[in-house]
Amino acid sequence: MTSNGYRVAADIGGTFTDVAFVADDGTVVTRKALSTPTDYAVAVVEGIRSLMQDAGLTPDSLGEILHGCTIATNAILERKGAPTALVTTKGFRDLLEFRRIRVPRLYDPLYVKPEPLVPRRHCLEVCERLDARGRVVTPLDEEDVLRAADHIRRHELEAVAVSFLHSYANPEHELRATEILRRELPGRFITPSAEVLPEIREYERTSTTVINAYVGPPVRSYVQSLSDRLGGEGVSAPLLIMQSSGGMLGAEAVLEQPAQIVECGPAAGVVGAAYLARTGRYRNLITLDMGGTTAKASIIENGEMLKTDEYEVGGGISLSSTLVKGGGYALKTPVIDISEVGAGGGSIVWLDKAGSLKVGPQSAGASPGPACYGNGGIEPTVTDANVVLGYLNPAAIAGGAVQIDPGRASAAIRDQVARPLGRELHDIAHGVHVLANASMMRAVKSVSTHRGRDPRDFAMLAFGGSGGVHAVGLARALQIDRVIVPPAAGVFSALGLLFSDIGLIRKRAFLSRVGDIDPADWEHAFAELEKSVLAHIGFPRERVAFHRFADFRYAGQAFELSVPTSDGLMDRTALQALAEDFEGEHERTYGHRFP
Repeated sequence: MTSNGYRVAADIGGTFTDVAFVADDGTVVTRKALSTPTDYAVAVVEGIRSLMQDAGLTPDSLGEILHGCTIATNAILERKGAPTALVTTKGFRDLLEFRRIRVPRLYDPLYVKPEPLVPRRHCLEVCERLDARGRVVTPLDEEDVLRAADHIRRHELEAVAVSFLHSYANPEHELRATEILRRELPGRFITPSAEVLPEIREYERTSTTVINAYVGPPVRSYVQSLSDRLGGEGVSAPLLIMQSSGGMLGAEAVLEQPAQIVECGPAAGVVGAAYLARTGRYRNLITLDMGGTTAKASIIENGEMLKTDEYEVGGGISLSSTLVKGGGYALKTPVIDISEVGAGGGSIVWLDKAGSLKVGPQSAGASPGPACYGNGGIEPTVTDANVVLGYLNPAAIAGGAVQIDPGRASAAIRDQVARPLGRELHDIAHGVHVLANASMMRAVKSVSTHRGRDPRDFAMLAFGGSGGVHAVGLARALQIDRVIVPPAAGVFSALGLLFSDIGLIRKRAFLSRVGDIDPADWEHAFAELEKSVLAHIGFPRERVAFHRFADFRYAGQAFELSVPTSDGLMDRTALQALAEDFEGEHERTYGHRFP
């Protein structure tokens, strides 16, 4: 409870929406209901209304609404974002097609990369050029910008990403083009890379800006719907939304950069896990969050979450591993190190053309849901297999909110999978369970072994509606000797929201060799970032705790590793200590350091 009232948390999943708050006496009050895919805000508001009625709360007793959602993620995974244009420097329209040089499936000669979020016909070139230091080589041709605006208007595109070469060094051309586009295209969601990611690397910067534009309109529409519905219930408490980095931020600030919430749903559970690690017996945890649509894994080391800004989303597995890349869309924005695969309770079981058993990534979702829900679903799912095996309550789940029909579960598995394969029902159900575990193992390894960590050094914390069902088998395969299932595991992500703080991460380019860094320039760069943070979160300096990080790499390397820095004044000794910290992290991640 805040000084102004109760903090109520609402978390949307692909199948269920969870609502929770903690009463004055420490009692946890929760609600779990089926999500409403046509408008996810409906389930959120109905859950809050039900919780208030049962707990005897009034709308004016609510101090904050804390929210985690999958709106941005789903827009990318389902290719349901806004029709988007990319306005870029002449000669660079194919940047989204070229992507990275790495291919995620080394031995798959028929691998097909995902289609860009912006079709090539909507990648529009503008005559302008800066050099790597930001000096003007070719002035901006404003007539080209006007022609781009006319193309966007004629094709009724709803969002625009503006990304010019070297704009991180000098944003003047990019901001002027954005000004013209906003004047010519009122109502469109227009976002320049200078406001999203003012950093080196053309593809990562452009891809992140495109994602920000692509998810902008659906996120804006959803937040507006939720705000209107809450207002209709008499709730005037501020709406705070979880960011992918694990911090909460006001809804209006989130709408400026919606790419910040692409992985906000999974982040809430990891925030809760970190709280347990800091206050409990086990400080090193691997989290397994298995819901209805996906399974997510992350790592807590010495009570702290691991974060990164090298993330990919939308390629079958969303991850941040520096060793496994190329399968999704680059999202270079601060995120908790979470790996996500399409293996949840609602994942559909099917047979490929060769008759092999497959699980997911397609999901039955909340509607119609698994066959055992009796809600019109006819395709077999992982949940149906677990009902057949006796791993789930054969009468009802989600605190009685969802009734279970074991006969429908058996029929779906038997008729569509077991009989075509000529196998026994329970053999197939067990095979489905094992296959789901194998898929989730990819997620666990990407946050552990792919980052130089041994899973055997961690305990596994399992939550989500299906986490506890699969955790023991998965832990056994990874030789993890302890599995922890917390109270209220099915709504643990909603509870994680209650332990989150308001937070914001800001970055900027600072290209220099360690030996050439001027401590005054270093301090000025961090001071500017702190000023930007304070302007966005609206709190006085004395109420904000800042944590500084710097990204280092060896000369000649292509990618950096992040290490924390001290808040004190920087000098040569402190810089050398930071270089040593980087080398230690390099050795943990890659197994070696250079002499």
